[in-house]
Amino acid sequence: MRTVGTVLFLVVLATVVATGARRWRIPAPSLLVLVGLAVALIPGTPPLHIAPQTIGLVVLPPLLYASAEELSLRDLRTVWKPVTVLAIGLVLASAAAVGVLAGLLTPLSASMAFVLGTVLASTDPVAVTALGRRLALPGRVQVLVQAESLFNDATSLVLFKVAVAIAVTSGTVSWQSAGGEFVLLAGGGSVIGAAVAGVVALIRRRTTDPVLETVIALVTPYAAYVLAESAHTSGVTAVVVAGVLLGRSGHRLTDARIRLQLQAVYAVVVFLLESVVFSIVGLELPTLVRELPAGSGPWPLPALAIAAALIALRVAWMLPLSTAVKPVGGRSSWRVAAVATWAGTRGVMPLAAALSIPLVTANGAPLPGRPLILTLTTAVVVFTLVVQGLTLARVVGRSGLALEPEHTAREEAAARDTLARAGLTHLDQLTGLETVPDAAVERLRRSLGARLDQPSDPDEDSAVGADTFLRAYRDLRREVIAIQGAQLRRLYDEHQVSDTTRRRLQHDLDLEEAGLGDR
Repeated sequence: MRTVGTVLFLVVLATVVATGARRWRIPAPSLLVLVGLAVALIPGTPPLHIAPQTIGLVVLPPLLYASAEELSLRDLRTVWKPVTVLAIGLVLASAAAVGVLAGLLTPLSASMAFVLGTVLASTDPVAVTALGRRLALPGRVQVLVQAESLFNDATSLVLFKVAVAIAVTSGTVSWQSAGGEFVLLAGGGSVIGAAVAGVVALIRRRTTDPVLETVIALVTPYAAYVLAESAHTSGVTAVVVAGVLLGRSGHRLTDARIRLQLQAVYAVVVFLLESVVFSIVGLELPTLVRELPAGSGPWPLPALAIAAALIALRVAWMLPLSTAVKPVGGRSSWRVAAVATWAGTRGVMPLAAALSIPLVTANGAPLPGRPLILTLTTAVVVFTLVVQGLTLARVVGRSGLALEPEHTAREEAAARDTLARAGLTHLDQLTGLETVPDAAVERLRRSLGARLDQPSDPDEDSAVGADTFLRAYRDLRREVIAIQGAQLRRLYDEHQVSDTTRRRLQHDLDLEEAGLGDR
């Protein structure tokens, strides 16, 4: 009952905080961490202990899946080279830098300092997506930081397993075997994720029940994660690959009514899980500090030094790579590097990795330094979520990279005009055909013409009955919506609209189609 009460309290707390964050225009993850931290410092608050599998198995899969579905595959193709360099090279460099720094500033042994380095080596997709969701960043910059955080799991996980094996057995590990394990984790996870996506797509093409579709969508990330982990590959990679593939083909798998329902359900799930997990980060730190054993040494200064080192190292890597994502006619590359650096925060995944560190060594003795690693990891996560999260919008604004609201409005208006013209062109081809009532064509022509401020001659005189006319009009409108949907995808593929505009217009088309009712 106590666990259920804690979860309900977190849900209520998160709902109130998220509402305030939206009103005050403060990033919800940052405010949730601060509120969780404040609640944990209240005298009498019971200590919070989170089981490793709770975050790894329950929370991460749907959040990763939602982040992967939002990833623009079109923009990913343009930045895959810098993403690969960051997902492998920067993770290795970060692990080494944090390991050396932790060895110098803390009483951790060299092997445990390396464990800490691998835990904090990669950015977190949950935090990156949550913080960047409301920022009007250029597509390439947004995809760079989001894709890096989604695809650096295999590298950090291999390093983490190697580091833990050294710490637990006090032995050495063959780096050749580590390379083979990296291929197994990344390649195996990708294969399983693609297989799950293929099976799910096959099922969803043959399903028209909204409830069943919703259940399948909710189960998909868990299925990919569990299957991949059972096969000793990367569950995170499997979920990401499945999400990217299904997100790209989602419009072909379901109709408008089901897509709208899935979006609404996943919005609620993501909101609840993100809110609870970021509250947990804040609640966890005071508990870990109180339970630090004697001899652990001071933790605030090393935590700040590690966070600063991660930011400085990220700047050094981003500067030469930022030209690859520099918008056409954009600012100097250092501005791109600054935004990409500040957007790369640590979050839920480092905490889940730290919680999964074994409690004992191979001979059964307690693993020394584990509580300090948990404390330092949580402190760095809190620092990045609060400091970087609260100032990210200001950094983006000062960089000059943010898309102006007028730019987005002009792009959306131009795209709507193009879709309306595509619909009118199709209607011109139908005019005079006996299979389509002229009154239905003229009514739809006036509707599309009004969006272009083009008057049409009203002519609804028809001998067609009201029921027949209404049925013909609905069928014709669905046909035009399909034409407009294809035109919208063409605009997106030709880089004439951003992914944000494409999603907004597709949502409007889905709303209009769903409003027509069943066939």
